[in-house]
Order: sequence, then structure tokens, then C-alpha cells
Amino acid sequence: MLTTAPRLGPALARLLLVVAALLGTLLATAGPASAHAALTGSDPQDGAVIATAPKEVNLTFSEQVAMSDDSLRVLDPAGKRVDTGEIRDLCSNSTVRYGVALLPGLPDGTYTVAWQTVSADSHPISGAFTFSVGAPSKTAVSLPDTAVGGGLVGALYGIARYLAYAGFVVLVGGGAFVLACWPGGAAVRPVQKLVVRGWLTLTAATLALLLLRHPYTRTGRLADVFDLGGLRAVLETKTGAALSSRLLLLGAAALFVAVLFGTYARRREEADHRDLTFGLALGGTVVAAGVAGTWALAEHASTGLQPGIAMPVDILHLLAVAVWLGGLATLLVALHRAPAALGRAAVERYSTLAFGAVVVLAATGIYQSWRQVGTWSALTGTRYGQLLLVKAGLVAVLLGIGWISRRWVRRLGEPAPAGDGTGAAAGSDAEATGEEPTDVVEADEAAEAAEVDAERAEQLARQRAAVATARRKKERDADPERSGLRRSVLTEASVAVVLLAVTTVLTSTEPARTEEEAGPARTAAGAPAVPNRPVDVRLPFDTGGANGKGTVQLTLDPGRTGANALHIYVVRPDGSALDVPEVKVAFALTAKGIGPLPVVPDRIQTGHWSASGVQLPMPGEWLLRVTVRTSDIDQTTIEKNVKIG
Repeated sequence: MLTTAPRLGPALARLLLVVAALLGTLLATAGPASAHAALTGSDPQDGAVIATAPKEVNLTFSEQVAMSDDSLRVLDPAGKRVDTGEIRDLCSNSTVRYGVALLPGLPDGTYTVAWQTVSADSHPISGAFTFSVGAPSKTAVSLPDTAVGGGLVGALYGIARYLAYAGFVVLVGGGAFVLACWPGGAAVRPVQKLVVRGWLTLTAATLALLLLRHPYTRTGRLADVFDLGGLRAVLETKTGAALSSRLLLLGAAALFVAVLFGTYARRREEADHRDLTFGLALGGTVVAAGVAGTWALAEHASTGLQPGIAMPVDILHLLAVAVWLGGLATLLVALHRAPAALGRAAVERYSTLAFGAVVVLAATGIYQSWRQVGTWSALTGTRYGQLLLVKAGLVAVLLGIGWISRRWVRRLGEPAPAGDGTGAAAGSDAEATGEEPTDVVEADEAAEAAEVDAERAEQLARQRAAVATARRKKERDADPERSGLRRSVLTEASVAVVLLAVTTVLTSTEPARTEEEAGPARTAAGAPAVPNRPVDVRLPFDTGGANGKGTVQLTLDPGRTGANALHIYVVRPDGSALDVPEVKVAFALTAKGIGPLPVVPDRIQTGHWSASGVQLPMPGEWLLRVTVRTSDIDQTTIEKNVKIG
């Protein structure tokens, strides 16, 4: 006996609530998109204190980036730009380096370097650091709290990315399900609506991505979606070309959908139907592969290791996901909205098609995992690897539920032919086509003919709803196998929603291989050379001669093992700079028998001495010894213990 879609019971309602919560959590915790490229070095280094102003500032990245004239800015302590604005390409072989020249005659003080660019896999990256000339100073430069790619614009961009993937999956998977598994589904209105909505979702999401691209990668202001100049600049980039190409391909996809649900659905001759099926399958595959290629050409697959192999593999991976999950969505709609038209043969054909898609998915996924992760430590020690493990777990859950669904398929009986005269068949056929049952129509006509009052009309409506509910419950109880299949497919679809969300976050996360390889260099380049608590020492002295009294103010940063920058200021009791002939410094770690290690600083200006690269090999309590000579015969040595971390 035929069945109709059951109402969602409390268990299924709770399941959908959990799925929605998981999806919201994933999207809420995604944060700004991490990128493939990473800053691995700079000159001057972050926090460095140098004696004279450099002629240029340059940055080194782990991967190729797209630089514009405004991508690298250098600001003085007052916030005024002091670079020439002309980016120099210093790349050579595998080294990705860009620089910008500075204006001549820069005074002493702390300078801020702010950079913002787009990595080769389309994700925006930005950052800032400081260096000082002569000595650190206060700076009026305030950097934005929200990183590029974050905030409201970043959230909207992430939602659009998710909807684009979802629309692609439904469009491609729905078309494949109809052509390969259920040709009769081309005439079923709920299936038509599903595929058309997939096309509309993908098209709208692509337009949104194109408009949001400029504020997402550059300004962070939502109002800039209407900036035609920014849109023109986006269209000149690789990502802009990919999105505009996707829109053109979606025009061809619209033609495919029109033929599939028009001419193909009405064709009855076997020979013509077979030829049209072949043509639609060939054309649809080409269009689907082209749309999938717009992701492969602009994101992770297009850069890094083996891009020539990775891009075709990525296209196959996306097509396999679409065939599997999109077909699952179509099957769910058919089971709930058009059960009378869907037979066991169609479900079994989809089961075979889905198995092939999973095999392709596994093969391409293993290659992608090796390419993007590389090592076992990266698999568990990076965010990308952890998300990949979550994705693999969700796929395993889907396969387990799919195995349960196959058991229901084996027990599934063919539906009764339409028009067998039973109320169930009539009701189900009406549900599949979107028409109302005959008894309902007659009741409406009777109500209108009798011109009953409003109270009578409401009573008839309640009776009609009760009859329809009772009929659906009777049909559902009479076909437990089909109801069981519906429940298992609904659970699969719920897990697939979360899987798609994880995939969306994964594609915007820095690959584990890049994060691990760039880690040591990034630590060396990105660790602040002037930490929050440098070693500051004030040592009063008195050499006994004229101008023999004063104070030595010594700063050692970062005040830890390794290279340190040393600055010494000699001042009179009134705080003015004192010009002395010589200052010498020595460090000794008496507990380990190390030292004394002499340091001869260079005179920078009156009362200011400096030394760079002061090496302290071990942590501990170091004895700092400073010798100050105020004349040819007057000098003194002062000592103090300082803790080096």
C-alpha cells in the first residue's frame, strides 16, 4: 500500500534541533578565514631596535600573494605614512618577498608596519608589527580590532560560501538522480522545485560572493558592496574571474534544467528518450565539472603541492560529494512528497550510484588529505587536521546510516500503480502533482454552492484536515518499510548538513602542511622582540670627579635567552643626557661558571649607547656589571643581578 510523508515525531524533531545547533556552532566558531599564505620573515624584524632608519621594509611569505600599492604601509609614531607607496617585487625562485621604500631622513621613534593582501588560494591575510629607530617611543597608531575577513562582512561571506556549496550539491545531485536513477522524477513537481531552488541558491550565493569580495578582502565595510570601483578590481583577480565564470556556467545550467523538466519530462518515445538522456548526461557533466572547476581554480587546490594534479582531483571530489549528498536530498524529497511515484528500482539504482560516488570520494579525499596535511603530527596538532578528522567521522556516520537504509531498501515493496481506484493512490498522486484530492474539491464546491456561513466553512475545513491526517496515518502505518526508509534517509540528510558545514569551514582554514612548515619560521619572525616585560635596570653611579654623578638606565630586550638588544642611557641627576667617554657592559652566570661575557656598545648620540645581538645562552640569575668612565682617570663599576628567562 502507498504511503505519504509522516509527521516528524519528537525524536526526529530533537535530532533536527541538534543538527541546527551543531551547524550554528560550526559557523559561529569559524572566525575569520585563516589563509594558505603566512608571513615567515621581515626586515626589520618585529620589535627590532636599529641605530639608523632603514631604506626599505620587506616581508617574506610562505606562498604567493597578490600585492597592490596599498598592501604594505609604514607609519611613523604620529600615524603619518612614511613609505613611498611603490611595492617592489623581490621574489626569486621559491622565495616570496615584497618590499616598500621609505622616505629619507626618518627621525628616531617606533614605526608601525601594517600589511594586508590576498593569498593565492583566495583568502585575505593581514597583520602588523613595529620596529624602532634609535629607541622605542610612544606611538599614536591604532590598529583595527577586527582582522581582515572577519566581522559582519566575514560572517556574511561565510554564509554565502556555505549556500554556494549547498546549491551546487542540490543542483548537480538532483539532476544526476533524475537522469541515472529515476527518469520519471523529471515530471514530479517537488523534485523540480528542489533542483530549481538549488540553481537559484547557487546563483544568488555566487552574486553575493562577488559583491562581498571587495569589502571581505580589503575594507571590511558592508556598505562597500556597492563600490563599483572595488567590484571592477575584484573582476581582475583570479577569484573574481572564477566567480564570473561560474555565473556564465550557471546560464548553461539553467538551459539544462529547462530541458530536463520540459522536453525530457514530456518525451515518451524510447529512442528519442534514450538519445536525449545521453545528451543531457554529457552536457550536464561538462557544465557540472566546469562549475566545480571554479572552486578548484581559485582555492586550496590551485596552490601549494602538485596543483596540476590537485585541481582535477578536487573537481572529482566535488562532483562525488554532489552526486552522493544531492541525490540523498532528492531521495528524501521524493519519499516525503511523492512516494506514489518512487519505486524500489529507483532507490536501488541510487544506492549503486552513491556507492560509486563514495569510492571516488574516498580516493580523492585520501590524496587531498596527504597533500594538505603531510604528517601524522599535523593531523592531530593543527586546526585543519582536527577538522579533517571531524569530517572523516561524519562520513563514517553517514556510511553507517546508509547501510541501515540499504536494509530498508531490500524490504521495500513496489508502490501500487497510480489510478488503482484506492483512496491512498488518489491521495498520493494528488500529493505528487500538487493537486488536491477529489473529495476535498467536492467538499469545497459543495460549501460554495450551499453558501454556508463562516462558521460552517471553518467546521468543514477542520473536518477536511482531520480526514487527510487520518488517511496519511493509515497509509504510513500500512507501509512500515517505506516509513523506516524515510526516517533513515532523513537522518542521513541531517548529518549531511553538518558535514557540508565542516567542509565549508575546512576550505577556509590554513592547510596543516603549510601551518606546520611555516611554524618555525613564523615563530622566529613573528615572536615579538620587545616583549611586555623587558629587563629595565637603573644603576646610580659616582666616579668622584667632575660630572661624576649620574644614573645608568639600561634596557635589555627581549630579556631572555638568545639574541637581545641592549640600550644604555647615561643621565645627570637632573635627568639631562650626560656625555661620557666610555661605557662597558659584561654578563656572568656564576652558578654555571659562564662569563663574564663582555659587551662593547656603540655610541649613538649624547648619553645613548647601544649594542645589538647580545647573546645570553642560558636562563638564570645573571650578574650585570656596568663600567662608566667620566674622564681619563675617573671611572666606576656597578653591579646588579638580573633574571633572564
